[in-house]
Amino acid sequence: MKAIPIFSLVFAGMWVGPGTGLVQARAPIHDLADLTKLETKVEDVSKKVMPATVALIAEATGSSGSGVITTADGLILTAAHVVQGVEELTVVFPDGEQVQGKVLGANYSKDIAMVKITKGGPWPFAGMGVSKPLEAGDWVIALGHSAGFDAARTPPVRFGRVVSKGPGNFLTTDCTLIGGDSGGPLFDLDGKIVGINSSIGVSLTNNNHAGVDGFRQDWDRLLAGEAWGKLQMNPFANPEMPVLGIGAENGRGTRGVLVGEVAPRSPAAAAGVRIGDLIQTLDGEPVKNFRELTVMLAKREAGDKIKLQVVREARSTELNVTLARRADLYEER
Repeated sequence: MKAIPIFSLVFAGMWVGPGTGLVQARAPIHDLADLTKLETKVEDVSKKVMPATVALIAEATGSSGSGVITTADGLILTAAHVVQGVEELTVVFPDGEQVQGKVLGANYSKDIAMVKITKGGPWPFAGMGVSKPLEAGDWVIALGHSAGFDAARTPPVRFGRVVSKGPGNFLTTDCTLIGGDSGGPLFDLDGKIVGINSSIGVSLTNNNHAGVDGFRQDWDRLLAGEAWGKLQMNPFANPEMPVLGIGAENGRGTRGVLVGEVAPRSPAAAAGVRIGDLIQTLDGEPVKNFRELTVMLAKREAGDKIKLQVVREARSTELNVTLARRADLYEER
């Protein structure tokens, strides 16, 4: 099987100038020495995790995707839409070995799922990292069986940076992805799984990944074979989206969010937010309008604690709010 050279990659947007530095999560590239260090790091990580990056083929539907083994006994992390409508999958390793896998649980709102290899191991695997600490600019490595399993080459390695966080559990990178990469792993520079390829953008270089922390939050339910939630084309309508539970009035000429409605039993109501309050900051960051507030919330997760600075009757007040899931407030049970 032919291996693709890792650094036939395009480093768009890198700044090359004088100076030296160590390769870190979001370290700038100053010169050729830094670029060489980064190349070596990516090559080392890719060789380490490549054997654990598998193709998942559903014979019942004819569809295929990717996944990554995260335990020696064959537990695979993938995207929920890859396993939708199937109970068994053929797991194909980069060297062409094939084994059967059983679909376990899936949270479609987070687009995460688990598959278990039915044959005894041990199997090559990659450890799980954390996704919440990731920030825009962090270097990441994406793998997947682009366009399906190809015996003529190993899974291509795509390298890039985190572009943004949110909404909810999701993050966006500029790693180039195409069909077949869905469910494949996103790694940090330590070779730890930090995300799963979820949806591919129109430009192919603006793609969403489900953060690996979502697996930890739902681990027991996924392992037990539960399936819940639903896929949403609009991420801001996702049932997992964190919300305050307020409506805004048109405060023309006002800098901030003028509260026009507070949903009963909402995080805002529990924190003491009132109609007529003017929200000016969230965790110390200025809030210009309701749209900006929504984007800021999208970078958090349900259960996160935030601080709102509000003006009420010409006095400034700080309120502590614990965010909730949209589904818990607005969807029928």
